[in-house]
Amino acid sequence: MTTSSRVPRRTVLQEHPVKQHLRYTVPALASACALALSACGGDDGGESSGAAGGGSGSGGSKAQGIDPASIETAKGNVTLCAPALTIEAAKAAVKQAATEASGLKVDVITLPDAADEQNAQFVRRQRAKSGECDVFESDVVWTAQFAAQDWLLNVTDYVNARKAEFIPSTLETATYEKSYFGVPEKTDAGLLYYRKDRTATPPDTWQALYSQAKDAGGLVYQGKAYEGLTVHFLEVAYGAGGKVLSDDGTKSEINSPENLAALKLMADGVKNGAVPKAVLTYQEGESQQAFDSGKPGFMRNWPYAYSLEKESKTEAVKKNFDVAPLPTFEGGQAAGVLGGSNLVISKFSKNPSAALKLVDVMTNADAMRLRATEYSLAPVLNESYDDAEIKKALPFSDALKTAVEQAQARPVSPAYTQVSTAISSNVAKALSGRTTPEAALEAADKAISSALTTF
Repeated sequence: MTTSSRVPRRTVLQEHPVKQHLRYTVPALASACALALSACGGDDGGESSGAAGGGSGSGGSKAQGIDPASIETAKGNVTLCAPALTIEAAKAAVKQAATEASGLKVDVITLPDAADEQNAQFVRRQRAKSGECDVFESDVVWTAQFAAQDWLLNVTDYVNARKAEFIPSTLETATYEKSYFGVPEKTDAGLLYYRKDRTATPPDTWQALYSQAKDAGGLVYQGKAYEGLTVHFLEVAYGAGGKVLSDDGTKSEINSPENLAALKLMADGVKNGAVPKAVLTYQEGESQQAFDSGKPGFMRNWPYAYSLEKESKTEAVKKNFDVAPLPTFEGGQAAGVLGGSNLVISKFSKNPSAALKLVDVMTNADAMRLRATEYSLAPVLNESYDDAEIKKALPFSDALKTAVEQAQARPVSPAYTQVSTAISSNVAKALSGRTTPEAALEAADKAISSALTTF
């Protein structure tokens, strides 16, 4: 996951090897497919492989798909690849499904924490046409990159059968060319942390936030030139009505009046002292530590920081902080940017039906409850936010759901990495005063347009 939650591990498992075998039997499918196979586009005579030719229930893509009905009889070996940061939650979700000693045999492969290393390892496997990672816990920004290379199986039929279960915004992150190439597993969205002893109610617009912050110790966020700054700029820009790419993803639209209004607000905030200049060096951890010091009155950060502030050694912070969804942009709308991950299935999997069966189990309501209560990971299912156990574990769950619902996916493009770098590097220059907001967007537009020509 890219710049999303740094997961507080409430349950510490024993040290695990790089590959671990977990045996379990999936009792009953949690998805709508188990209740009504006809809704999934399958029948009782599906092939054991579960593979379906492109164009058969595959949305707008010709990529190979999977017959959802095939998971009813799926068995055998399947491998899940997940980053070390969330491997405990992934293993726990797999173990939770175990009720007997027979069934699917699951290998769990631990990938590095660093997002670029995770991406590189999966890319190497796919280029070698390796099915070692049947299922991959993929950052939400990688869907287009992998799908464009024809490395993923199309799961449109499966997702459509469960579509009503998911918060709609989370499904956007699994979409490429009007088809689904992943199933949302966990999500994330930025929140506004604020001191109740400095403001009675959280500001309802970004403009009001910047105005109040100047006299309340300041606003801290992720201002270093990296993915975190891309995300925060987009939170403000989306609220102003801005876009990065055209609807078909082929042209840059970064240099717009809406995006300029957003960037000017952010740059003016640094210039007039509402945002400390040190923010230009901050990532998530530095932002949290600064807020935890007790000086700033406001912070933009991910939900993971909630549990840390609840344990703050600064008594005034511990007693007086609260969270709210991000503000609206004056004259615009409420917006946010999604983090999290999707479970994707390799096109080269030797057991796609078993892979989809694993995905099904790891995205049901029980799995959501486990992740939320034990690992503070935000659920992707609507019903989860009405779950009493989740509400107790995540007291801010109402604000979190609102934040997720109003959030949008980052620009969907195989060239996303280059697009993000163009945004963060040029926004950082504008915030530091090394260039004007106008010049920054012009440079970003040029860089993005160039990147789009590579695909």
